[in-house]
Amino acid sequence: MALDAPKETDEVYEIDGFSYCVNKEFLERATPIKIDFHVYGFKLDCAIDFGPGCTSCGTGQTSCGC
Repeated sequence: MALDAPKETDEVYEIDGFSYCVNKEFLERATPIKIDFHVYGFKLDCAIDFGPGCTSCGTGQTSCGC
């Protein structure tokens, strides 16, 4: 996830005062997508299996490219 302006290739959703833009091609592969906000950030669940290794994002020691 990142801050971005909507493009022609995006689907835009307005939910609870927030705008979400998702690349249409990615959306086809990732549906359903669920975003939960937590005290320290957010959790993203989707249909794509990224495998193990995404539990320490931000440390530079992951295999998920975070």
